[in-house]
Amino acid sequence: MTKPQRIAVLGAGGMLGTDLMHRLGEEGFSATAHDLPACDITQEAQLREAVAGCDCIVNCAAYTNVDGAETEQALAQRINATAVGKLGQIARDNQQWVLHISTDFVFDGSGDHPYRETHAPSPLSEYGRSKLAGEHLLTDTGCSCAIVRVQWTYGHHGTNFVKKLLERAKRMLELRVVDDQVGSPTATTDVARALCGLMQKKPEGLFHLASQGYVSRYDMARFVVDRLGLDIPVHPCKTADFASPAQRPLNSRFDCRKACALLDEPMKPWQDSLRLFLEQL
Repeated sequence: MTKPQRIAVLGAGGMLGTDLMHRLGEEGFSATAHDLPACDITQEAQLREAVAGCDCIVNCAAYTNVDGAETEQALAQRINATAVGKLGQIARDNQQWVLHISTDFVFDGSGDHPYRETHAPSPLSEYGRSKLAGEHLLTDTGCSCAIVRVQWTYGHHGTNFVKKLLERAKRMLELRVVDDQVGSPTATTDVARALCGLMQKKPEGLFHLASQGYVSRYDMARFVVDRLGLDIPVHPCKTADFASPAQRPLNSRFDCRKACALLDEPMKPWQDSLRLFLEQL
């Protein structure tokens, strides 16, 4: 296998993008980082300049404020959908391969089955609808691309469930965490490693990617609190107990067999990666 000659990473300053750029460097890839304010993917001229001359484009750029998207629908659509469609057109015209990052929010989270790539999406939120629209617009261009849906990601370089939990633990006497949302906590370092593996093979199509195993948000919080030895009680509650602008899928279980069949190194159990992350805090 030969590595791509040049990779453009869009959204390189975000949680996943930062870890991806670090991993690309470790593995000897030639990659350039692009992010706001110099690269706004909704501005076609800036987008074209960022991806010019590369043979692989990784799009980590996204509007990710799930609740904010309920009132900023136009902005979410512009970043997560329209710009992704334009990226596909550019890539098609220049024979470039696109690796686009999507989300579990394209599903409604019904049932308790692991979602396969063949399951019909049915997003509950404007964020989910904008991400699904981006998937469709990208594939409709006919460009060579792989869409990788990830979920429950956490890392050192951005806002995520683990960091929010620890912030709440510092200022509250007790924690209430939902026990009816189930998924796979997934470290962005693990996602970055897997993406590097996919880049060498340049597959096409839709892929689900997450850590091994499933856990509720409540049990994940208990794991974090116990591992760090925090003296704070954690109580289970239901998603319906919290009023929020956007609905969340309760079931985010992924069937990742399709993606894992392409990886030389399997995804780790969620406990192993989360334990390492907490040790590094």
